[in-house]
Amino acid sequence: MKELLLYIAQNLVDNPDAVSVTEREENGETVYELRVASSDMGKVIGRQGKVAKEIRTLMRSVAQRRGMRVSVDIVE
Repeated sequence: MKELLLYIAQNLVDNPDAVSVTEREENGETVYELRVASSDMGKVIGRQGKVAKEIRTLMRSVAQRRGMRVSVDIVE
């Protein structure tokens, strides 16, 4: 799951080396914190948050098939 999020984010941004994903457990749910360069933040969030919403939707869909609960936080 972590690798999938990393792959998606690295292909959206101009600085793929600056992308990092950390994983933590919270209330029985896996939370992924996505960090990108400040200049790439707009590309990951998208207009009116559409790209971020789609990333979260995709991650939840894959997780549901594996019987997991996940969420994605985009952190500066």
